[in-house]
Amino acid sequence: MYRYDEFDAAFVRERTAQFRDQVNRRLSGEINEDQFRPLRLMNGLYLQLHAYMFRIAIPYGTLRSKQLRKLAYLARTYDRGYGHFTTRTNIQFNWPKLRDIPDMMEHLNEVEMHAIQTSGNCIRNISTDQFAGAAADEIIDPRPVAEILRQWSSLHPEFSYLPRKFKIAMIGAPSDRAAIKFHDIGLKAVTNDAGEIGWEVWVGGGLGRTPMIAKLIRGYVAHTDLLAYCEAIVRVYNRYGRRDNKFKARIKILVHEAGIDKIREEVEAEFAQTKGGVLTLPQAELDRITTYFAAPDFERVNATQIDVLREKELDPAYGDWLERNLHSHRQPGYVSVTISLKPVGGAPGDATDEQMEAIANLAENYSFDELRVTHEQNLVLPHVRVSDLREVYDTLVENGLATGNAGLITDMIACPGLDFCSLANARSIPLAQEISRKFQDPQRQRDIGDLKIKISGCINACGHHHVGHIGILGVEKKGTELYQISVGGDGTEKAAIGDILGHGFVADDVPDAIERLVETYIARRESADEPFIAAYRRLGDAPFKEALYGAQ
Repeated sequence: MYRYDEFDAAFVRERTAQFRDQVNRRLSGEINEDQFRPLRLMNGLYLQLHAYMFRIAIPYGTLRSKQLRKLAYLARTYDRGYGHFTTRTNIQFNWPKLRDIPDMMEHLNEVEMHAIQTSGNCIRNISTDQFAGAAADEIIDPRPVAEILRQWSSLHPEFSYLPRKFKIAMIGAPSDRAAIKFHDIGLKAVTNDAGEIGWEVWVGGGLGRTPMIAKLIRGYVAHTDLLAYCEAIVRVYNRYGRRDNKFKARIKILVHEAGIDKIREEVEAEFAQTKGGVLTLPQAELDRITTYFAAPDFERVNATQIDVLREKELDPAYGDWLERNLHSHRQPGYVSVTISLKPVGGAPGDATDEQMEAIANLAENYSFDELRVTHEQNLVLPHVRVSDLREVYDTLVENGLATGNAGLITDMIACPGLDFCSLANARSIPLAQEISRKFQDPQRQRDIGDLKIKISGCINACGHHHVGHIGILGVEKKGTELYQISVGGDGTEKAAIGDILGHGFVADDVPDAIERLVETYIARRESADEPFIAAYRRLGDAPFKEALYGAQ
């Protein structure tokens, strides 16, 4: 895992001192809120409905135990005892006091963390696969390259004030677990004809009020040229992206209006001027950064598999957890463990300070001091011995973290919504809680199978509703919170934007509406092995519309 060098450490110390002075001037009235706004946004500080919200970067979703313990400390000392993990693999604190933010930043500095570029019109946190460096299907661990992209993009003098925020995601495996086709730039590890690993580059994806699937702009870019190629893309965007209308300022609009062929022509021309220059990535530097992400010192173990069916007979809850919350590992005898932050009736993505402390202990004792944040608002222990699974599970049970529902209907994504966010039109968290209670029976969840519900409280789509198998969007109409339902979205390599089925529902009617969609799926699936999304693609939207609104 990457460690700060002297430059990194000095950089965050100087930024903290600078922001402390800015906060003091705001508190004294020397500057007003309008003057303070661009300063706080550069440091991850938002002004929400009821309080400031402080967003902390977790680059490529990777944490050490001491970092999670520090986040627990911040939750306990400066907030209300919990933190909210987001779909950008960051963490947010919803109730800090402005006067405390510089102190929080100093605490973060102690564990090599900060909040820089978690907001504003800049290149945001680089995200990737929660199983990076561990997954059995991986071509390459993308995190060393993600770290290089992070360093390149941090306070880039040309890209600090882009037309709009800019997001990059990357994946090192054929299966897209990072939703790269819904990012401004998406990168996928591929091999060329010579067997060399490089990057497939996608551009112009995004959600929000105008959801779009990214277009393939180049099939292969070598490691050495990736910085130059990404810079060429962002330069073209910075040059031509609209600044007169923030709703049309994202690169997806530029790609849509100009066409991918024209954008490719502009990017290739820019790339031709920079390729082979100062942005060429030396192999020695790539090798140096890669050493920070070296595989742990895995042991040769006798127990390489676990008999899930047998364990289910002995302890159904444990067996269900084993069945849903494990991911195959490249090292025999190890697995990756998903820790669900979606207990029945809970707020998706929330973890208390005590839970964070417990997870930090598990990471230190059972996962080589490493854990991950997922873009689906869960946590992961990436390297756990099969022989340690029972002890890990028992600890999770003690801390209310042993829900075995990864990928099931209660494993929902939900943004903070109108309970916190000043942009929201409707509440997301209470709705997620009610749906969770509606489908809380573990056996029922398993009978339904893989099904992703994603909920957004407004059109900005922080809850990724466009790519939910069932997506729910909160809207406001004449003072009433309504929820629009879409079906058929997919954030994987089979990227799809969900189809809106009809008019919205009031909150109390949404759980029953989801029930009708589920019952329609169960009645019409070809077998219990046909997932919801596959059945929808086969059947089309007609039976699901009828389930919600009756025969048309």
